[in-house]
Amino acid sequence: MKKKIIFVGLSGGVDSAVSAALLKKQGYEVVGVFIKTWHPDFLVCNEEGERRDAMRVAAHLDIPFLTFDLEEVYKKEVVDYMIREYKRGRTPNPDVMCNKEVKFGAFLKKALSMGADFVATGHYSIKKNSKNFPAFALGDKRTGNPRLLKFLNFSLAKGVDPSKDQAYFLWTLKQEQLKKILFPIGHLKKTEVRKLAKKLNLPIAEKKDSQGICFLGAVDLKDFLKHYIKEKKGKVVNEQGEEIGFHHGAHFHTLGERHGFVVTKKGTSDGRYYIVAKDVKKNILTVSQNRDISYSSTLKSYKIENTNWINENPKANKEYTAQIRYHGEFLPCKVKIISKTKAEILFSKAVLVASGQSCVVYDRSVCLGGGVVK
Repeated sequence: MKKKIIFVGLSGGVDSAVSAALLKKQGYEVVGVFIKTWHPDFLVCNEEGERRDAMRVAAHLDIPFLTFDLEEVYKKEVVDYMIREYKRGRTPNPDVMCNKEVKFGAFLKKALSMGADFVATGHYSIKKNSKNFPAFALGDKRTGNPRLLKFLNFSLAKGVDPSKDQAYFLWTLKQEQLKKILFPIGHLKKTEVRKLAKKLNLPIAEKKDSQGICFLGAVDLKDFLKHYIKEKKGKVVNEQGEEIGFHHGAHFHTLGERHGFVVTKKGTSDGRYYIVAKDVKKNILTVSQNRDISYSSTLKSYKIENTNWINENPKANKEYTAQIRYHGEFLPCKVKIISKTKAEILFSKAVLVASGQSCVVYDRSVCLGGGVVK
């Protein structure tokens, strides 16, 4: 039988390199692909260095190497979206959009058009066969001949390494995408991946993990946004409405933050202040030393939109957990489906959630999907 062809997204890092190595070892025909994205003129760009590392990995593994220029898609669907959302006073997640539109949007589509059977990435997530999938269905009613329907559904589960699990960023995946995606290292811990990189003599085995915004790297978000949103000094008030400090623009902040603003009226016994509300129109931040304060922005239920349920809709009255930020706490909740694209998340206790954030629902280790907080 012909070998399955897999296009692996090689970022120049350890995770994607080990993913490619494992797939080749398993007998697949592997093609390494570096994804070229957009970078602003005012930032130091290390993209060529990352591309060279990706090429070195491909050469070491003796696999073909390609470069996909997805700059236009990345700029429009990730960067422009992020800036637009912050201007609206919302808190977007660019990594979610990067996965949706770039890695498993444009990259997947182009790879399949070039003959790939699958694409693979170094995400710490696990793709599983679903227990619930249709096996048979009646065929033509005129003949009565049954036909086999080969529709196998898949589910997405957390990676085994809780410190690296990336299922939160993948809630937008649909069945037609998931069927064509592989996550070769989701069943491994990061320490095991590092050991494999050394054992396989990969040229990037000692390379440190990249941090920051998807593809843009270790960028200070506020410094980045200041090039597109003007700074404007505003008031910081406590929960009683008393002015106690200042900030340089409500747009740059999100709920739950404890940095980036200045408190001038502070007692010696005062603890850290957290942002519990923001008014973009009036350019005011409300802060409190109690992060879980019962405030107007702290509710037990939130509406989410642009929902996507990977395998099946959550069941009414069943207990689930939800994450409202990457590596955030798994909060007990129930889910009420409102429509095909909307739902309501009912938490067991009041939580602080900013509009624009991704709210992702889990059934134990399985990521059911999620939506964007209204």
